[in-house]
Amino acid sequence: MQVFRSVSDAHLPPAAITIGNFDGLHAGHEAMLAELKSAASMHGLKTCVLTFEPHPREFFAPASAPARLTSLREKLELLAAREIDYVVVQRFDRKFSSLSALDFRDQVLAQDLNARHVIVGDDFCFGAKRAGDFALLQASPDFSTCSLATVADGGLRISSTAVRNALAAGDMNLAAHYLNRPYSISGRVVNGDKIGRTLGFPTANIQIKHNHPPLFGIFVVEIHGLEKPYQGVASLGFRPTIHGGDLYPKLEAHLFDFNRQIYRQHLRVDFLHKLRDEEKYIDLPTLVAQIEKDCIAAKEWFAVNKNASRHKDARNK
Repeated sequence: MQVFRSVSDAHLPPAAITIGNFDGLHAGHEAMLAELKSAASMHGLKTCVLTFEPHPREFFAPASAPARLTSLREKLELLAAREIDYVVVQRFDRKFSSLSALDFRDQVLAQDLNARHVIVGDDFCFGAKRAGDFALLQASPDFSTCSLATVADGGLRISSTAVRNALAAGDMNLAAHYLNRPYSISGRVVNGDKIGRTLGFPTANIQIKHNHPPLFGIFVVEIHGLEKPYQGVASLGFRPTIHGGDLYPKLEAHLFDFNRQIYRQHLRVDFLHKLRDEEKYIDLPTLVAQIEKDCIAAKEWFAVNKNASRHKDARNK
């Protein structure tokens, strides 16, 4: 998969293109990509995803923007695993957001990206003030267009918002159902304050890219990126018992039956089950006692749910 950092830098062969933020790459996005690949094969085209960085809502209203489900790196890894030919990551800024709908259609899609077929969702709007709609795309003389209906589950539209709501409620099974895989966060192991080691529970302190993750608490997890997957327990939050709490959230994973230095390793943490919310304890011994209970609970959960982490996920192939 080839990645371009702007539409002006992209030099594509004739392509079938879909457009969106693809945050989380959930089942609705999977349906869009499947349609993209089918159309590209039918018309003899390459596949291309046009996405944006930052998310337009982060640009227009950063204080109220939704929590990110995936970092840019995670999104690109997921798209690569789906065998997309090209991804164009367009910087969403004042200049780009002011493009008229006609300029977006005729300049960006038809000329810059060499679009010959464009696939969008049934609610897709584009251009300044979201003035462009499906009818305007259909009127293009340069490419054919199709609209994909909403993918629903039990009458509920599968969307990034639905995934966020499931994660915020601690329903890892529902989130995994919407995603077709466990929800995960990946990042590099960085130096921490090593308090976990002194408490008898060494942890991998995993760098997270955004300070507003979609879930908080203590979780049963599976860690990927080493010689094999490791089971464990992870804390994602502000550690209120340690030094009065952190300013930014931290992700710390304790791997069972593991005791090696793994700084700078890039790991993926799959969140399988929520054990509890984060709490503040009166002292460190009380915290240690609770960590011991969490580890026991996690191991018991794995014993009952032996295949829980074996969702279909192209990243594990």
